[in-house]
Amino acid sequence: MNHMLEQMLKKYNVETIYDKKNAVKEIIQEIVLCGLARASFFKYAAFYGGTALRIFYGLDRFSEDLDFSLMTENPDFDLTSFFPILEKEVRSFGLNMTVSEKVKTKDSNIRSAFLKGNTKEHLLMFYEDKNISGSVTANELIKIKFEIDVNPPQYATFEHRYRLLPAPYEVNLYDMPSLFAGKIHAVICRSWQNRVKGRDLYDYVFYLSQGAKLNLLHLRERLLQSEYINAEQVCDEEMVRNILYDRFDVIDYDDAKQDVLPFVRDTSSLELWSAEFFKQITKEMLEFV
Repeated sequence: MNHMLEQMLKKYNVETIYDKKNAVKEIIQEIVLCGLARASFFKYAAFYGGTALRIFYGLDRFSEDLDFSLMTENPDFDLTSFFPILEKEVRSFGLNMTVSEKVKTKDSNIRSAFLKGNTKEHLLMFYEDKNISGSVTANELIKIKFEIDVNPPQYATFEHRYRLLPAPYEVNLYDMPSLFAGKIHAVICRSWQNRVKGRDLYDYVFYLSQGAKLNLLHLRERLLQSEYINAEQVCDEEMVRNILYDRFDVIDYDDAKQDVLPFVRDTSSLELWSAEFFKQITKEMLEFV
């Protein structure tokens, strides 16, 4: 195994095959970031979402996807132009993976792509464990999904951060208040369909625990873009709190807990989840910039 990958693997305490799969996926996520940085992707785009929060702010849960946003609107942005350098970077670490764009079936501002490779092959590369062969099917795939918004809401603010592994690289990402705006937008507007996305609520608690302030201007732009509010409506602190209170009143918290359980190790804090809990921490801890 590549020496840098071996260094990255040391920080993981794995007990189950699920832990091992997540560790491999997280390491590959960082290789993707490094590859995109080398391809000058961050001249045009910024990193945001749950994985950004995990890597750069210490969120203690697994996050599946890599989410990016252009800094300025460009409906003709060509995501595929970065694939050759990205694939070369991934293969330089001994990973046998390919990247392809997801074909859009409907008009959307989101461009999506997948990095794919055989799960068993890569687990055996990372872990010398004979039991892996019997616990993973031969055709199972590791899939790293990454998406970019080519029509980004305005008023996000950015910062530059550095990572040293798998090689030194620089990332442009949303700052904490803008990340928090994206998460609150998800709590308010995400279509949860048959299952409440408890990961949104878990992240919401994390932001408040870190003393994060909310970029209200950016949240307003997101709510306008989603047509949740119109341009004539005032979007102020009182309105945001009231919208959140209404949302918290209709959540099925048992479903929310079930959604997040596979992604976290310490589940004890979930026992507190209720409308009263979320409304109180929002009232006492939500601050704005």
